[in-house]
Amino acid sequence: MPHSHHSHSGQFCRHAKDTLEEIILEAIRQKFETYGLTEHCPRYRQEDLYPEEKDLTPSDLKSTYLSFLSTARSLQSSHPNISLLIGIETEYITSKDLDNTSELIEQHEEIQYVVGSIHHVKGIPIDFDKETWLKSVKACQLSSSIIKSSTEPTELNSFFCEYFDSKYQLLVNLQPEVIGHFDLCLLYDPTVSLRYFTKVWEKVKRNVVYVVGYGGLFEANSAALRKGWEGSYPSKDVLELIIQLNGRICLSDDSHGISQVGLNYHKMRSYLLSAGVEQIWKLVPSSSDGERVGKRGRVKAVSVSDWAEGVFWDGR
Repeated sequence: MPHSHHSHSGQFCRHAKDTLEEIILEAIRQKFETYGLTEHCPRYRQEDLYPEEKDLTPSDLKSTYLSFLSTARSLQSSHPNISLLIGIETEYITSKDLDNTSELIEQHEEIQYVVGSIHHVKGIPIDFDKETWLKSVKACQLSSSIIKSSTEPTELNSFFCEYFDSKYQLLVNLQPEVIGHFDLCLLYDPTVSLRYFTKVWEKVKRNVVYVVGYGGLFEANSAALRKGWEGSYPSKDVLELIIQLNGRICLSDDSHGISQVGLNYHKMRSYLLSAGVEQIWKLVPSSSDGERVGKRGRVKAVSVSDWAEGVFWDGR
């Protein structure tokens, strides 16, 4: 310990800071043993680019990701004192994202693993700001065929159903080794319990069961703490379900700059321990001993039973 399976750098992501090597050097300084480098996959429609990318094209995004792969491979060689894993964080806005990302992964063996994330619902970003999140909620409400219930607010029910159905399609298509921020849909309303929504909770269970079936890891993502949550993603109810169904938990900081490397890990540690998480998992290269994860076999998973102990936690 410690490890992280999810990170970004300002060198290859417009809404992050610092170079990829600076991120790695900070992880080394903090005594991380494993650090995943997982820049965003390209997006394939001009309308899906963010405001800070207005001078770019989808082709530029692909070139940026390919440049990341080359740089990351070089840094793997030049920093042998830390296990650096190269990955890709997904999008699912339209079927084009799944098809093209799948092709990209097949073409590049250097992509060792996939962080399966969704950042859009109804084509609208859900983690950009609350106003945009509410637009997505409203769009789902307008297109919903769900019968209004006196106990389940239609606007959220429809939104959550759409999110977890999209997540399921991503899971089935890509079998990501790491499930990125499982319940990002709660970002701007973290006190809501998904158990409250009968149809939604059925979909949550379906998704968890599917991931457990192929051996994927659910990241405990500390970014939620810096965004005002009391714990990390996944939320308490979902985390309890994952534990109940024997799901595997791994750690991620989802850093977007050196100031966020390992940020709030001490709070995440307390959150996980209070939930009864006794065992943590991490990814290792396919050449190492471990258990198979997903369909690609480019990495394996190993358990870390003493994850909450060690020098990393001293002084945190």
